[in-house]
Amino acid sequence: MPKMKTNKAAARRFKITGTGKILRRQAGSRHLNEWKSAKVKRNLRGTTAVHPDVEEHVLSMFPYRKYLR
Repeated sequence: MPKMKTNKAAARRFKITGTGKILRRQAGSRHLNEWKSAKVKRNLRGTTAVHPDVEEHVLSMFPYRKYLR
């Protein structure tokens, strides 16, 4: 049986934490930042959790994830 393949696009976009949460980058911080307030840009920093409705779809792209829910 050949190895299962991780979806590399998903591997670059998402991170699965040790407790099983899925993290993603926040949208809206790539361009047109000149017109956004400092507060908006500051709040777009870092990562946030993936919406629960999408979690199963994202996890299906990681066949070798450590923790199953």
